[in-house]
Amino acid sequence: MQKITAQELRQKYLNFFQSKGHSVIPSASLVPENDASVLFTTAGMHPLVPYLLGQEHPKGTRLVNFQKCIRTGDIEEVGDDTHLTFFEMLGNWSLGDYFKQEAIEWSFEFLTSKEYLGIPLERLAVSVFAGDADAPRDTEAAEKWESLGVNPKRIAYLPKENNWWIAGTTGPCGPDTEMFYWIDDGTPAPENFQKTSEDKRWVEIWNDVFMQFEKQADGRLVPLKKQNVDTGMGLDRTLAVLNGQRSVYDTEIFKPMFEVVGLGNEILSNEEVRKARVILDHVRASVMIVGDGVEPSNKDRGYVLRRLLRRSMVMARLLNLQGTWLKALVGQVITAYAQAYPYLVEKSENVFAVIEGEQKKFENTLERGLKELGKIIKKSENVAANSKITGKEAFDVYQTYGIPWEVTAELAEESGFVVDKKEFEIEFKKHQELSRTASAGQFKGGLASHSDKIVRLHTATHLMNAALRQVLGDEVWQKGSNITEERTRFDFTHGQKMTIEEIESVQAIVNDWIARDLSVKKETLPLAEARKLGAIGVFGEKYPDIVSVYTVFDPKTQEVVSREFCGGPHVEHTGAIGQFKILKEEASSAGVRRIKASVS
Repeated sequence: MQKITAQELRQKYLNFFQSKGHSVIPSASLVPENDASVLFTTAGMHPLVPYLLGQEHPKGTRLVNFQKCIRTGDIEEVGDDTHLTFFEMLGNWSLGDYFKQEAIEWSFEFLTSKEYLGIPLERLAVSVFAGDADAPRDTEAAEKWESLGVNPKRIAYLPKENNWWIAGTTGPCGPDTEMFYWIDDGTPAPENFQKTSEDKRWVEIWNDVFMQFEKQADGRLVPLKKQNVDTGMGLDRTLAVLNGQRSVYDTEIFKPMFEVVGLGNEILSNEEVRKARVILDHVRASVMIVGDGVEPSNKDRGYVLRRLLRRSMVMARLLNLQGTWLKALVGQVITAYAQAYPYLVEKSENVFAVIEGEQKKFENTLERGLKELGKIIKKSENVAANSKITGKEAFDVYQTYGIPWEVTAELAEESGFVVDKKEFEIEFKKHQELSRTASAGQFKGGLASHSDKIVRLHTATHLMNAALRQVLGDEVWQKGSNITEERTRFDFTHGQKMTIEEIESVQAIVNDWIARDLSVKKETLPLAEARKLGAIGVFGEKYPDIVSVYTVFDPKTQEVVSREFCGGPHVEHTGAIGQFKILKEEASSAGVRRIKASVS
């Protein structure tokens, strides 16, 4: 196989499918125009959903493009050899035109023909749907692969979790066939793919989805009259394997990025390499997001952008990057994508301004967090020798200021202390479990009963949470709560004792909302839609696809004062709560305050 660049791969893909009668369409924005269920375009098919569901596309029934995508669900995995936040998908579609036979034949031709990718057959394997009680084994796809010369032992039959696609719980769906490349140059690919499909040296590079059925509300699969094909090839991953590289970060896209910030594998430890990769990935994604009109904020897309930028800045501090590293890296990202996405050059002034502005803002937050760390370290110095900084203290700093484990551990080590990593991980898992519990429809406080008093306190707690964020800022997040017949106890992130004026202000705001007799509405929504509406959740947590959301709003003006993931129960209108009173405000732990309040 010959070496290939990213732009050559994009162009070869477009050229090939144009030769098969496909019309080239441009990449859609990362900000979905017709899909309110997601914050970003997460797959090549998202912008085409209306057409996959039957609407006629102005370019016809055969389409091809390369599409920008963002995914943050596995952000903690970024920095390994394959995970990325921003990536491009090369895709071709049939809208009720050709189906399995042509799709598989063209996939095989593009992958193996010398004119295009020229991948040796001995390095390829494929998977097809194994079949179950709902749908039959996809022997048609397997037989097509065999007819093209693929060894039957290189065809794995895998279950729905591997080889089935559906957009939601109902609607168009069907089996898929996936293509894998063996990346180990020193070891021949194993002959039996069924037994070795979990081996990480088999890297998936392409996926052909066959929208063959429609899933009904009762679970039945009904054959579609109009069958579609949706395929996707990850550009970064394919580029790496074609050039004999083990990691997506070794490609010609990333290499100049490492160089512009003065980083390279030869001078970094394994853990430092991971941090460097995170920096490059997050800044690349941020440039693309800002280029499509998003700015940092505390909600929705802006919050994702803010998290990416701030995480990269923390990692940069750990690697001692100085001066204009961020500006230089942003410039290199724009240069790398100038040919594929020329608008980035046109919008470069704004991209630089937005990202540098966020850098300045975060430097202040980071300083406050570092001061809090300094206090914790100083306190530890006054305790017995060799004492540890507790994992809970480290987690509280992470939760309040966005300073992750690595920074806390490094600063503690500089002062001759160690941080209890095991306890930190326990706190982190506890935090994840609380979030999952809340999103699954169970109140974090663990309601012992649904008595009238507890129900009223429950709704009052939501109002208090919203009022705290209004008075103290959006960096306030719930840490836990407990409700009894006598009071609600609410823990929240905040770095200092509340003033009497702040306490009185929160109390007054809650009582005003109660006096206005606002409506309380429960909805069961897709997770992405709930996020879109601004429901409070924890960034990076895995919630169920369907969540329960309670919204407190003014029915006259539609003003929303509170919207949270929660299972209830709640009053139907705030006038039923009664008088709200804050009884006590105190410290709970480092960076966490506690309020006890009652209603009467």
